[in-house]
Amino acid sequence: MTVARDLDKVADGAALERELGTSIVGIPRAALHQLLCEALPPESPVIAAEVASVDRSDPARVRIPIGDTVLDADLVVAADGINSRLRTQLFPDHPGPSYSGSTVLRAITERPVDLRTEFELTWGQGAEFGHIAFTDGRAEWHAVLNSSADVRYPDPLAEMRRRFDDWHDPIPALLDATRPEAVLHHDINELATPLSTYAVGRIALLGDAAHAMTPNLGQGACQALEDAVTLAASLATEPTVEVALIRYDTERRPRSQSVARAARQAGRMGQQLTHPLAIALRNTALRLAPSRATVGAILRHADWTPPQLS
Repeated sequence: MTVARDLDKVADGAALERELGTSIVGIPRAALHQLLCEALPPESPVIAAEVASVDRSDPARVRIPIGDTVLDADLVVAADGINSRLRTQLFPDHPGPSYSGSTVLRAITERPVDLRTEFELTWGQGAEFGHIAFTDGRAEWHAVLNSSADVRYPDPLAEMRRRFDDWHDPIPALLDATRPEAVLHHDINELATPLSTYAVGRIALLGDAAHAMTPNLGQGACQALEDAVTLAASLATEPTVEVALIRYDTERRPRSQSVARAARQAGRMGQQLTHPLAIALRNTALRLAPSRATVGAILRHADWTPPQLS
């Protein structure tokens, strides 16, 4: 693969598939949400309900006010994102999320794109560009940039074309297949200060509420899914909610916080580098390293065995 000066391809789908022994499948987040909702009983989801706080004064239950209704629960799962209100309630002295120094622009293409690999990731000077293909031929792409917080562009897609005009194929094709209004732009915040626990009383924190991380390893949503599987297994096999939450915290906090640290380090050593000498050393190291070693370093954080139900 030909790359422009100061660029280096970090990974591609073919190498990952050889190591994994299976293909990489991309799925839009909205489709994943729909599949998960369809697996629930139809009466379960309560849509457009705001929960600002919970009452945990009774150790045997948690009370959740929703409008004029109060629900009693044996367990509350706080999966309310990086700006979690429940995390703030449970950890009032925690500093909360902080800006990582990077911002991300991303979109799903409007039409199929002719791609050579299902997945690809390239680092440049203070920038990263990657894509993952969907089964219908469309693709999701993302561009991570060094930036001050709150910087926005009048025409984000035009800015992407300006920044990545001389980058390798299929990046121009991905941008050409994107509608301007489809581009999303978010600053990347993270929980740089780890939480001391993911469980307080009968409340479990999950996903970004517990361990928001930078996207440099693509593990944010993956860690949330691991949280959910581990929590479900703990509740199914342990005698009480309290014991289940101790097990959940014991199993999930070390791994997810380790992945968060690795993602932060990957960003600093890869996408965030700007000095020409540092970039040259990074690219030389990547090119000299055996392909299997590079792929193994990436997959090390994706290698996880779900807990067994017994």
